Amino acid sequence: MRWDEFRTSDNVEDRRGQGGGGGGFGIPIGGGGGLGIGTIVVLGLVGWALGIDPRLLISGAEMVTRGGGQHYESPSQPSGRAQAPAGRTGAPSDQTGRFAAAVLGNTEDVWTAVMPAQANRNYPPTRMVLYTGGTRSGCGTAQSAMGPFYCPLDKTVYLDTAFFQEMQRRFRAGGDFAYAYVIAHEVGHHVQDVLGILGKVQARQQQASSKRDANALSVRIELMADCLAGVWAKNSNDKYNSLEQGDIDEAMNAASAIGDDKLQKQSQGYAVPDSFTHGSSEQRQRWFMNGYKSGQTKSCDTFRTANN
Repeated sequence: MRWDEFRTSDNVEDRRGQGGGGGGFGIPIGGGGGLGIGTIVVLGLVGWALGIDPRLLISGAEMVTRGGGQHYESPSQPSGRAQAPAGRTGAPSDQTGRFAAAVLGNTEDVWTAVMPAQANRNYPPTRMVLYTGGTRSGCGTAQSAMGPFYCPLDKTVYLDTAFFQEMQRRFRAGGDFAYAYVIAHEVGHHVQDVLGILGKVQARQQQASSKRDANALSVRIELMADCLAGVWAKNSNDKYNSLEQGDIDEAMNAASAIGDDKLQKQSQGYAVPDSFTHGSSEQRQRWFMNGYKSGQTKSCDTFRTANN
C-alpha cells in the first residue's frame, strides 16, 4: 500500500505515553474468555442508570474477552467523568503514528468527495485519538483490550496502535493494508453516524425483544462498516493508485481472522450464530468486497438484505 504518498491528517491527537497503561481504566473482566458475573451486574446497573440497553454494554465488554475486533462504542451519557489529558495534535513523527494519520487523511480526502456525490451530504471528518493502554473517551473508558472503536458522542476513533502488533501476533493478520482496513472500518462507523444510521440502529436495539434480535442488528451495522471500508479502498485506489499487489488479500485475511465464528471456535470450540455481533468470516469478507467491487455506498445497505 502506497500510504507514504497520502496526505497526513491534522485531526489526530496523540496521547501515547501519557499513562493510563490499562491498569487504571477499564472494566474488570472474568477469566476463561467470558465476563464475570460481577461485571455483568455492574454493566446492567450502569445501563439502567443511563437509560441504555445493558445488552449493548455487555456485548461491547464481551469483545474484550474474545480478542478484539472492530466496533463502535454504544453511546452513553458522560456524566461526571474525569476529562482526558490533552495530547499532541497533528500528525505524529514516528512511523506508526504517521501511518495512522496518513490513512485517516486519505479517508478524509475520499469521503469528502464520495459522500456529496453518492449521498448528497457533506462529510465532516472524524478525529482520531492514539493512546497507550487506556484513556478516556466521550463514551467512557477506552482500553487497549477493546480494540479500536468509534465513539459517536465525540465523533472520534480511538486506537491503541499496539493493536496492529496484536493482529500480527495473535491473528496472523498483519500488513499495512490490513491495518488500514481496521482504521477504514472505524471511519465507516463515522460515515454511518453522519448519515444518521447509528442513532436509528441504537434505538431499534433498545426496543429489541431479545438479545438475539439486538445482536442481529449489531451484525448488520458492523458488516455495513466493512462494506464502507471497501468503498473507501476502491475510490482511494481509483484516484490515488494506492493499492499494491496482495493488499486485498491482506484485508481478506484480516476480515476472516476476526469473524465471530472463527473467534468463537478458537475460544470455545464451536460457534453460536445467534450470539454473533460482528458477522462471520465469510460475511465480513463478502461485504468488504461488495463495497470494493462497486465503490458505491448504496451497495452497503445490509438492512435490506434478508440473509446478510
